[in-house]
Amino acid sequence: MQARIYQPARNAMQSGMGKTKVWILEFAQSSARDIDPLMGWTSSSDTQAQVKLKFDSKEAALEYAADHGISAQVFDPHTRKPNIRKGGYGENFATNRRGPWTH
Repeated sequence: MQARIYQPARNAMQSGMGKTKVWILEFAQSSARDIDPLMGWTSSSDTQAQVKLKFDSKEAALEYAADHGISAQVFDPHTRKPNIRKGGYGENFATNRRGPWTH
């Protein structure tokens, strides 16, 4: 059974880093998907592909995979430098602004 361990990226619609501290163990598909001829839906007989296990650390996920005989591939996250402005969000509404505020 093949699996991958990764840390999810942040939501592109939000600037926060919530729900990105966990590590996920996700199983790879072992069978191809089929298309239902009547409805056109995609389905698979592989139920393991639907399983996502969440862990607090990478080490916990690796330990779980080793204990259950799962060969796992680890994908380390691409970290980015935090964008912290001096004034923060309140800088947009400062009363001591030198020029007019425009977009």
